[in-house]
Amino acid sequence: MNIFPVSASTFSGDIDGLFWLVTTLVGFWFILSELLLFYLIFRFRRKKGVKAQYIAGESRKEMAWIFVPLFFVILCDISIDLRTHSVWQKIKETLPQATEKVRVIGQQWTWVFVHPGPDGVLDTSDDIETVNELHVKVNTTTHYELQSRDVLHNFSVPVFRLKQDAIPGRAITGWFEATQTGEYDIQCAEMCGIGHGLMGARIFIDTQEQYETWMAQEIQKQQNYVASK
Repeated sequence: MNIFPVSASTFSGDIDGLFWLVTTLVGFWFILSELLLFYLIFRFRRKKGVKAQYIAGESRKEMAWIFVPLFFVILCDISIDLRTHSVWQKIKETLPQATEKVRVIGQQWTWVFVHPGPDGVLDTSDDIETVNELHVKVNTTTHYELQSRDVLHNFSVPVFRLKQDAIPGRAITGWFEATQTGEYDIQCAEMCGIGHGLMGARIFIDTQEQYETWMAQEIQKQQNYVASK
């Protein structure tokens, strides 16, 4: 059974692996402690003619019940920390060289995306601006520049396992590399106001040919708009 959404980025498998590691270790100790708790409740339940015994927990045998599990729990914590650090370093601290760039702007309650035009450079006259529709190329390292025009938002692409806060007054750079084509959800994962639930968008992961076709259509729309003025 696959409980995750489609995996469509180069680092989504690392996030899924981290999830399973935490779930397995925490689940193991939860089940073990609950089984032990109910066993002790049943084993030492009140019995007629048997006087209760006060245990101070000072003997070596009694202290072993505390420190032996504690030792193994700490080992589990260390293994989670080591794995988390390596995944964080790969996704957040390493910025591979960009092949493409896009600007992502959150505002109440929509997403605005600025794509570079045919010159491949942002902030030039051929930029293509879209609302709630992001286009990227498959197998291409893309840098995103994330901004907010009003309040705190969160740029979330579930199929990438990507979540990043958009903070007013800051431009945050991150990256992703899509691994398969398709059309998927973009969400705001931060409660940003009364219209938060409506702040959804779509990401289109295109082949090179699909991307060029889309760009040509957008350029034609812009030219038609200018001509109609």
